[in-house]
Amino acid sequence: MISAVFDACVLYSAALRGLLLRLASAGLVHPFWSEEIQNEWTRSLLRNRPDITWESLEQTCRKMDAHFPHGLVRGYESIIPALQLPDSDDRHVLAVAIQTKAEYIVTSDLNHFPNTILQSYNIEALSPDDFILRLIQKEPNRVLRAVRNHRSGLTRPSQTVDEYLATLEKQGLSNTVAFLREHKTAI
Repeated sequence: MISAVFDACVLYSAALRGLLLRLASAGLVHPFWSEEIQNEWTRSLLRNRPDITWESLEQTCRKMDAHFPHGLVRGYESIIPALQLPDSDDRHVLAVAIQTKAEYIVTSDLNHFPNTILQSYNIEALSPDDFILRLIQKEPNRVLRAVRNHRSGLTRPSQTVDEYLATLEKQGLSNTVAFLREHKTAI
């Protein structure tokens, strides 16, 4: 199983967060985050979506932490001061990856995590689309089952396959969606 730190930007969207966590539930990835990462995406969501309550987001974070008991990382803070990144506010994400020996940082902000810096830690930054494609390359049938389970678990509202794929495409998963379109009957 591969391991990855999910940056706040990929946890922000319920659709993308749900898919990534479903892939983790399927045993395809061991996910990591920190309280700081959780606080970052929840604060952003509260700022941009007044219809969402703090209580509901706090409940989502508690569920994530309970479902993935080793996902919530602590004790990485001492690593932060020695790290250099283009945006110093992202050093905590790299510190979590170093602490956990994660293989990947899944982020939409690739320019914040140059692989020239990350390679010395044996970590690679990938977009969510490229990350899911890596999983597809390794375990296409397990990914399809996880996607099917994710889509079928959506109840408010439920989505047809085409609606689901359109939602994923809006999340920047164009290559993943291209693969899924070829296997529509499986999802």
